[in-house]
Amino acid sequence: MKILITGGCGFIGSSLVKLFTNSNKNSVLNIDKLTYAANQNNLADIEGQKSYSFIQVDICDKSALSNIFKEFKPEIVYHLAAESHVDRSIDKPSAFIETNITGTYNLLEASLAFYKTLTLDQKKKFRFVHVSTDEVFGSLQTDDSAFTRHSSYKPRSPYSASKASSDHLAKSWFHTYGFPTIISNCSNNYGPFQFPEKLIPLTIISCLNKTKIPIYGNGNNIRDWLYVGDHCEALKAIGEKGIIGETYMIGGNTEKTNLDIANLICQFFDNLLPNSGALKYGDLIEFVADRPGHDFRYAIDISQTTREIGWVPKISFEEGLASTIRWYLENKNWWKEIHNRSYKGERLGLTRL
Repeated sequence: MKILITGGCGFIGSSLVKLFTNSNKNSVLNIDKLTYAANQNNLADIEGQKSYSFIQVDICDKSALSNIFKEFKPEIVYHLAAESHVDRSIDKPSAFIETNITGTYNLLEASLAFYKTLTLDQKKKFRFVHVSTDEVFGSLQTDDSAFTRHSSYKPRSPYSASKASSDHLAKSWFHTYGFPTIISNCSNNYGPFQFPEKLIPLTIISCLNKTKIPIYGNGNNIRDWLYVGDHCEALKAIGEKGIIGETYMIGGNTEKTNLDIANLICQFFDNLLPNSGALKYGDLIEFVADRPGHDFRYAIDISQTTREIGWVPKISFEEGLASTIRWYLENKNWWKEIHNRSYKGERLGLTRL
């Protein structure tokens, strides 16, 4: 199968690229703008494989996208290219509007133009999988039911608003043009190769460097955590078994507060690399001013996804977190190079601190 993946040098995208290139039956083309959070080194172990190719391109470049579709002729598109960090969207929403909305529009237009050239049999096989987030549904309270595909859209940050807009565009291309889109909405991902501005890698690296671990507000905000490998297996299953025009919810069935996460990581380091004296890694935790409009809780009901495509997460949070921490311990050169980058004068990490 010929698979086009946008944003394939990012955290989730690179994991998906590697999943598909493990099969000799696939030909994978990765297109990525290579923004600050992308890293070609994420895919160093598959470079040179005949089943994999890469083109550096911005999805806002209509002409380039058109040429890529004409030359590669994909059978399925996985759209993961996006600006994704809420803090950055608060500081500079324009980049999120441009990439997540305009870029998605351009990709849908190029995909639809290519789709119209296909034979009837080819059209029956073609899929466009738009990968989105649970943040489009807004914020839950402690006793609220988890998000489902029927949940109302209530985005509360520039990031989630831009992703909500891209979801609606994908849905409208299905309803208006009969274009075979499928949408997935996932919970918070974690795992190897994650850019260290997100909570789990930032906390791990803070422990390794013995620097302060910033936690917003009182740390009681709740997220559902999903191991990146499980997420990619779900995306693969959606592409193979998903119903055109449908939305699939992907979560890890693991709700934890941000403070819980930080404490679990600190306890892991207390056991693995104990500090001398009475100092505990938990002493590095520092509560900072809360993020503006900080959503309290996200949770995803995956029952429909399990029922329709047979997917369930396989990696327990304890197993996934331990594996992730060990990866960062064994790949210090990777994260040191990433963490020391400057992006328009900013020190990377939680950008609002």
